[in-house]
Amino acid sequence: MSERDLQRIAVLTDVMAGRRTVVSAAAVLAISERQTFRLLAQYQEQGSSGIIHKARGRASNRQVNAGVRAYAIELVRAKYADFGPTLATEVLLEKHAIKVGRETLRRWMVSDGLWLSRKQRRTFHQPRLRREAHGELIQINGSETAGSRIVEHSARFWCFIDDATSRLMQLRFVLAKAQRATLEYCTDISKITAAPSPSTRTRTRSFG
Repeated sequence: MSERDLQRIAVLTDVMAGRRTVVSAAAVLAISERQTFRLLAQYQEQGSSGIIHKARGRASNRQVNAGVRAYAIELVRAKYADFGPTLATEVLLEKHAIKVGRETLRRWMVSDGLWLSRKQRRTFHQPRLRREAHGELIQINGSETAGSRIVEHSARFWCFIDDATSRLMQLRFVLAKAQRATLEYCTDISKITAAPSPSTRTRTRSFG
């Protein structure tokens, strides 16, 4: 028995005992006076069982037939295993005349292991350990810039950072097409660092 049913029984008991009026009971239960009279009559005739909703425990009238569910899942498993619930719902309707709600199909697919919920798909990135020695790995972040007060023409901004210490090794502007100059800067970095030939990791992005 739900909490709502228990509240209704307590309020209707007060009405039958004369401690509360029907108008007051309707206000407390947030229902109409007519419905309150109907509940009161059912409670007087059937007791607490008259308060419980008649559809409780019964299958929903909108419930999809078990055979339809099995057929739809079998089609998804055999032909559309790489489809998400939304696309699978559309394909089942268009090609197989099976009308089923998207969320209903999603629950079926999750239940049968054909789809992972958003929480299950969530993964956590394992952070990479930093290099142990200074100069062992130099990360290069390159960003294209438009002309500004600092640089007259379009240029590329290069930032050289040591992975082990996060130390800023060099910070320079290079003309966007000056690849030779860029290679020279990389050579300079290898001369400055402790390791004779540090590896590099390059990441570039553009902004205006």
